[in-house]
Parts: sequence; C-alpha cells; structure tokens
Amino acid sequence: MDKKAIREIDKRCIEEEAKYRFDSFSQTEALKLGSFIYEKSKEFPKPVAIEIRINHMLVFCFYPDGTNENNRLWLSAKAKTVDMTQKSSLRFWTNVQLSGSSPKSKRMPESEYACCGGGFPLAVKNIGVIGTICVSGLPHMEDHKLIVDALEEYLGGN
Repeated sequence: MDKKAIREIDKRCIEEEAKYRFDSFSQTEALKLGSFIYEKSKEFPKPVAIEIRINHMLVFCFYPDGTNENNRLWLSAKAKTVDMTQKSSLRFWTNVQLSGSSPKSKRMPESEYACCGGGFPLAVKNIGVIGTICVSGLPHMEDHKLIVDALEEYLGGN
C-alpha cells in the first residue's frame, strides 16, 4: 500500500475517532453495544470475538463458536494498543507505516501490542477515552470497519 493511501486511512481514522463518541457510557450500555456488534458481525463469513472494556475492566466479552485463544490474545493486544495510544489500533498502524518506525521502537513489544485494525477508543464527550472496543476474527481492515459501521448505526439510532 502506498503512502498516499495510508495517509487517507489515517485521516479517516482521526475523523472517526472524533465522530464516534458517547454522551455517557455504562456497563449496561456495553452489553447493548456488544450485542449490537455481535449481530452486525453475523454478516461476515467468519466468527468475530468481541470485547468492550471500561477503565481496563472487561465489561462485555463474547467468543462465538469458531473463535479461540488466538482471538483472545489479539483482543488483549488491541486493547493495550488503544489504552497506550488513546487512538484506534488502525491509526497506530498508519502512524507506524508512515513514520517507518516499529512498535518496538515505541517501547511496545509486538508480543503485547497490536499494530493492526480492530481496536477502537471508547470515548465520552467532554471526558475523553474511558475504554476500548475490540474485535478479532476478520482481516484487520475489516475488523476496524465492523466497529465503525456498528458505531455509525448504533449512535445514529440513539
């Protein structure tokens, strides 16, 4: 992928992170959102594992049939990346691609952090990032798109 395309993805990620913020968010809301993402994930041919965390506490988790320990490891790494950077894991990927650096150079070992899409900051207006929304099971760009498409529909309906 060329740098121009990566810059476009980076720009889109910045816009998405600014747009998809909640007025408030609770553990009950996490159940509703996680269930909504699960229903959206059924549109894909592969199963998708989903986790939502508030202040590092796992408040929604679902691993449908066909997911496994590998998905859990990816979800954990994506959540850590969002927590560390306060941005989507896809935007972290674009930053690494554009800078020519590596996660390791940012003191983020690849065994613990994910340099790929599928992790999104859970943000509340006038407060900031309070948690993470992560999915695993699809190619990383599709993981990111699943979250964003779900947030677009979910927040548009509220």
